[in-house]
Amino acid sequence: MNQQQHIRVIIADDQELVRVGFAMVIGSQSDMEVVGQAGDGDRAVEFVQKLHPDVVLMDVRMPGMDGIEATRRITGMESSSPRTDDDGTGHVTRVIILTTFDLDEYVMSAINAGASGFLLKDTEPETLLASIRTVYQGNAIIAPSATKRLIENMVEGKLAPTEQPEVSDGTGTQYTDPELAELTEREREVLIEIAHGLSNQEIADKLFISLPTVKTHVAHILAKINARDRVQAVVFAYENRLVRP
Repeated sequence: MNQQQHIRVIIADDQELVRVGFAMVIGSQSDMEVVGQAGDGDRAVEFVQKLHPDVVLMDVRMPGMDGIEATRRITGMESSSPRTDDDGTGHVTRVIILTTFDLDEYVMSAINAGASGFLLKDTEPETLLASIRTVYQGNAIIAPSATKRLIENMVEGKLAPTEQPEVSDGTGTQYTDPELAELTEREREVLIEIAHGLSNQEIADKLFISLPTVKTHVAHILAKINARDRVQAVVFAYENRLVRP
């Protein structure tokens, strides 16, 4: 990252002490700056419209509009009115949900609303900072404690984020999403490794292919299954029984 380039962050939380604490952690970094603080979802959406930040740290439970709805509106704005930076590249505001409550419904709601990350508020500062950088670069993160239970519940049918008719691949195996049939065998292999939590480099090493090739496969996978990021790709893989917990 260029030294002159800063990750511009907005913090949305109804507790001032929480906002101040996060602002101090973020402000200590040479490549980040806090450009706004909001005490509710309405204000967060307003700030995003005016300030065009790179990342929003979003609380779930806030007065008025909650963090899930605010996230949905922010990601909706990105889809309906895409913006470009001064250099002509596309600008995307990404949302990390931060909450005290490690609840499955929040994780699923956050993913469906378009969030790029889900972390608990007791996350270590180093992890929070690394997550902001990860999301800024276009990747996605989810708290490990939430991932295992989310996947288990989805596989057991306790959570159903999508309602689509089942289709068969001709062998008697039933899948939820017809997009699965669009993937090549190699793309399925890559998707499985994504679901196992491997990085692009780890996938390249395991499958004996180059890193650029993995990146190309990942891009094709996300496009074919209509996934916003790797978190949604993981959900897709578990919904369609490509992997099991």
